[in-house]
Amino acid sequence: MQDITLAFTGASGAPYGWRLLELLLQQGIRVHLLISSAARVVFATEHDIKLAGAPDKCTTQLQNHFNSADGQLTVYGKDDWFSPVASGSAAPKQMVICPCSTGTVAAIACGASDNLIERAADVVIKEGGKLILVPRESPLSAIHLENLLKLARLGVTIMPAAPGFYHQPKQISDLVDFMVARILDQLGVKQQLTARWGYGGERAAANNENSTETGEAE
Repeated sequence: MQDITLAFTGASGAPYGWRLLELLLQQGIRVHLLISSAARVVFATEHDIKLAGAPDKCTTQLQNHFNSADGQLTVYGKDDWFSPVASGSAAPKQMVICPCSTGTVAAIACGASDNLIERAADVVIKEGGKLILVPRESPLSAIHLENLLKLARLGVTIMPAAPGFYHQPKQISDLVDFMVARILDQLGVKQQLTARWGYGGERAAANNENSTETGEAE
């Protein structure tokens, strides 16, 4: 079973993280889930979901909600230094922080490791794994940009929560799926959430538009 560490932090964008968790579990991936205190506030505000504070109760809550297999999902506390994600000898080689606050970005960029989310990210970087950050902030200050650039130069994948519109989204869930699809692609997880560029209807739509414009010109 493939293992992935997923972290929710206090940036806006709870639907992205929730949908990503849902699809990872559907794919049979074992998820090590880390949730900051601020993330719980964001999820309650944006997604009307009150996540249990105790890790074991939150694990049961999410297992029941997503109907995941026993042992497929584990929630860890912020100070659970004996969890697998805290050590390079046991941590998954892939980690996603979605959504990722700029405060978390700053802490990772300076190697703070003051809580389990920061430590898990630090482990993935030092072990040469795949760390994906999905920041959601606007505007970005020079401090934010410098921190993101520093991490990008270290091999961290920066994926701002900025969905495209060429797939002609009809509802918010289409925008969420666009971003989650790109994250799954980066993780090497198969997905069919959205049509890929050149294989959807955008080429036909563009050709029709060009034909119409040509006809009008003639």
